[in-house]
Amino acid sequence: MSDVAEKPTEDALPNVPDPFDPESLKRSQNFSESLGVTRTLNTVPVKKPSKEWFIQVHPADEYRLTTGVIDLKEDREIYLISPELWSELAMETTFSPRMFVTAINRQGVLFLWPVRLPGADGKIDEWSKSSHLASQQAVGRWVRVSANMDLGAYEVAQASPDIPAPEWPEYTLHELLKIAFRDKLIDSLDHTVLRKLRGEI
Repeated sequence: MSDVAEKPTEDALPNVPDPFDPESLKRSQNFSESLGVTRTLNTVPVKKPSKEWFIQVHPADEYRLTTGVIDLKEDREIYLISPELWSELAMETTFSPRMFVTAINRQGVLFLWPVRLPGADGKIDEWSKSSHLASQQAVGRWVRVSANMDLGAYEVAQASPDIPAPEWPEYTLHELLKIAFRDKLIDSLDHTVLRKLRGEI
């Protein structure tokens, strides 16, 4: 009789999960949910959609706001202006009406898209007009908005309808505005930005 222990057959091995099995180690799509993690939204960009993005615009009217802004193109900064100052700033060239629409890209980045509106004279250029149309076409469908320099306007390309709808974060427009403009609200004529525009500093 041999003293060498026989190797047990696979059927005789206990049914123990392999801790190194790639399938058991794979991170699931709902990893954050499984941990009970709730993401906090700390940044809401205020910008036009990047030309590489496919985006959607929130369909609800309460996620749109028509208001007045100061747009500093060289600094790439947009400031929200309190309505009490609109009449005082009517002749300021950097002041203009905008419609903020709430949008999201395929990567889940939520942003406010500042769509330029007609000025006091009712005029609007083709870039702004096509941007407004693009924001309407992005409601309920994934689109990519890109500038066509030869056309002098924005073009819209629609993605496949098979792409799943976005998961909108549960934030109100009020909350989004507080995050986006926490340091960019002008509510006084003595604000540093307005003093710079007047050449006082």
